[in-house]
Amino acid sequence: MMGQENVKNNNQEMNKLRGRQWIETTQLMSQRSGLTFVSGIVRYSDGYYCNRCGTICVAQLPDQTFYCRTCIALGRVCQTDFLYRYEAEQIKQDLQANYLTWEGELTPSQQKISQELLNSLALKQDHLVHAVTGAGKTEMLFEVVNQALIQGERVCLATPRIDVVNELYPRFQQAFNTITIGKYHGQEYHEPNFENLTICTTHQLLKFYHAFDLIIIDEVDAFPFRNNAVLNFGAKNAVKTIGSRFFLTATPSKEQLALVKQKKLNYSLLKRRFHGHHLPVPKLKMLIRPTIIKNKRLNHYFLFLLKQNIAFKKPILIFVPKIRQLSIYREILTKKFPALRFETVYSGDKDRLAKVASFRNGELDILLTTTILERGVTIKHVQVFILDADDAIYNSAALIQIAGRVGRAKDDPNGNIYFFYHQYTANIKAAVKEIKGMNHD
Repeated sequence: MMGQENVKNNNQEMNKLRGRQWIETTQLMSQRSGLTFVSGIVRYSDGYYCNRCGTICVAQLPDQTFYCRTCIALGRVCQTDFLYRYEAEQIKQDLQANYLTWEGELTPSQQKISQELLNSLALKQDHLVHAVTGAGKTEMLFEVVNQALIQGERVCLATPRIDVVNELYPRFQQAFNTITIGKYHGQEYHEPNFENLTICTTHQLLKFYHAFDLIIIDEVDAFPFRNNAVLNFGAKNAVKTIGSRFFLTATPSKEQLALVKQKKLNYSLLKRRFHGHHLPVPKLKMLIRPTIIKNKRLNHYFLFLLKQNIAFKKPILIFVPKIRQLSIYREILTKKFPALRFETVYSGDKDRLAKVASFRNGELDILLTTTILERGVTIKHVQVFILDADDAIYNSAALIQIAGRVGRAKDDPNGNIYFFYHQYTANIKAAVKEIKGMNHD
């Protein structure tokens, strides 16, 4: 991350590394308070383990030195390297009486959860917020983030998806416009700094060690964080020994709910969106024939419903399970509807942020996408089609999140969400059951 001389001699640059950990190839003789180091890879009785990501190391260099493949994207950690850690001090200077510049109001339900989060912060306890998509989770966080900052504490808002980081960052900039907010993800590199408030992907947490008094993990159920031992290891290491972790999700795991039942995790439930209306329930459409018929013709029933929704003159999101299918659907639909503006987007698309922005701004009529847009993206008045909803890539959480794109606007709380499938799967059944369950008072 930095050269040896910078680490030893440049105090200003060094202070930017408070709460971070980094690799050095040689041991640095520094008397700096709070600077410690451990071996990059440590040997236990059952093998060699990486101290940065917690996984077992089996790969070796030609000289038989072990190194970690799992977190190599952050820079290679070898058996002979040192992992330096610089303790994050409490912020004591230039504190403000209030950091929150947001002037909106919470609903009574949102205010209740906001207060419950404040209670957990005061007690340094972990907390799970189980709230439907479109409930206004971001706004419910403002006051607890504000209180932590007032106390001189460092806060991190982490999420598994880059798209969600890019959605959250401007909202927090507007809500806390008197401070500099750190923004870190793999597609927008810049040198580290010591910010009171950081927004990043969960992968970036592997670069921190005991850095934050409060870590909020949004979309905790999302790939790749869910059931990922490495990212969970990073999230545990990034929070201070006496600190809190808040988890936000519309679809909590069985393990999380078990911790709630055991009273090891505080819990808040919000079954209503901020505008008070029910969640749109998916319309289930079983297709006997394939979605794409021979000679690149579309299934007539899907085409019929698509034409109906096009007539509403509202933006349409069409989800497909495979990247290779995007260009096929675009080709067919462009010929069928030459007056409409189409685009495709997927995780590896270098222009995906610009395309989503164009769609949000009304410059596109239909956006064909993979599950990359299943969450964290709000498009007013959008209608949603899921093709091949019985595909294995769509677990119940993904289906619930995709359905949650619809009806988020206060002035348009309804909308159409279609599940097209050939077999009625357990995931489809579970998703619809959860949505209907949340609609019951």
